[in-house]
Amino acid sequence: MDEWRVRSRRVVLPDGERPATVQVRAGRITGISAYHGGGGTDLGDLALLPGLVDSHVHVDEPGRTEWEGFATATRAAAAGGVTTLIDMPLNSIPPTVDPDALACKRSAADGQCTIDVGFFGGAVPGNLDRIAALHEAGVFGIKCFLTDSGVPEFPPLSATELTAVAHRLAELDALLLVHAEDAAELGRPSGGGYAEFLAARPERAERAAVRRLVRLAATTGVRIHVLHVSAASALEPLAGTGLTAETCPHYLTLAAEEIADDQTAAKCCPPVRSAANREELWRALARGRLDCVVSDHSPAPPELKRGGFDRAWGGIASVQLGLPLVWTQARRRGHTLSDVVRWMAAGPARLVGLAAKGRIAVGADADLVAFAPDETFTVDPAALHHRHPVTPYAGWRLTGVVHRTWLRGQVVDPAEPSGRLLRRPAAATTGS
Repeated sequence: MDEWRVRSRRVVLPDGERPATVQVRAGRITGISAYHGGGGTDLGDLALLPGLVDSHVHVDEPGRTEWEGFATATRAAAAGGVTTLIDMPLNSIPPTVDPDALACKRSAADGQCTIDVGFFGGAVPGNLDRIAALHEAGVFGIKCFLTDSGVPEFPPLSATELTAVAHRLAELDALLLVHAEDAAELGRPSGGGYAEFLAARPERAERAAVRRLVRLAATTGVRIHVLHVSAASALEPLAGTGLTAETCPHYLTLAAEEIADDQTAAKCCPPVRSAANREELWRALARGRLDCVVSDHSPAPPELKRGGFDRAWGGIASVQLGLPLVWTQARRRGHTLSDVVRWMAAGPARLVGLAAKGRIAVGADADLVAFAPDETFTVDPAALHHRHPVTPYAGWRLTGVVHRTWLRGQVVDPAEPSGRLLRRPAAATTGS
């Protein structure tokens, strides 16, 4: 179908929600007009959203494909209304820390992706001289850790190494993404319960790391994005600095007081904090102090999620559930679908420079989602498409159901993967 129309009484456009008809030709949006008109698809009261952009997803293929792979991750993403994801550089083997490893990643992903997929690169000790080539090969940014990443092949940077990487990325005008916890402020859990785990990763670890990043940006000129903010107080040093920051659905929905000592499906780093902190994160979103909400989808086999909080793998798999999780909580607090689209589609697209993604506008890719904002469902782990059905949300009653997802104007069909492997726009002419 080369040319078609889709109508809805609730089309979420960059300037707000209204009845409209969206015209599509050759995978792009070519026009937006009044709701009434013949032909095409009429969604009625189903909302039409732009496809979400999830700029924080761990697809562990190759090397740890038994944790997660491109076929399963992108299938889950599409089911959750995500049409573009950016893969993180660690947990796969080899990690994406040089052009050869990026080529390995792209080869593993080729032909498997239900949605569009891009890649971040990584900064680790010893790869400073390969970062420019990695950037030129088309990654959307470079990620680093200030503390143990959890996998031995992706170690953290020392202070000297971090400064050197920041200078190099500033020269390239490349984005530096940072897991912001200060290793000096972290401890070891004194037991396997959640309270002990939380005490070992206090808010001050995030605040100290963010203050350090603010100074680094000021002295080097590097663009910095703070990943997965869990402590609302860590946002205070960011005010007026130009640094960007994200949070995740689990920090906006879960609360430390409600996590039982055997609920290791809820373990992540940095950790889920108090209900009061959760409300502060919502207030920060409302004030524009957080730029986007992304999943940090980080799955692992069930056996690695067992045991106490001192031993279980720290990661939550939620790429399929992010939209209903956030919408369920957002509407209770008076937010609109336009707000959710700004946080989960437009914001991440802007972060990674994908101007054709994350919005319903003439010239944008026709990545679209038919969404029932008032329909409810109960989370059934067996209905999740990521590789292992482990979730802290089993049995939750959520509002908002994805009915259909289009990628460049075509209905997504997991049996016929049509996702493209993306390069950073400035590097798009350097290769396929």
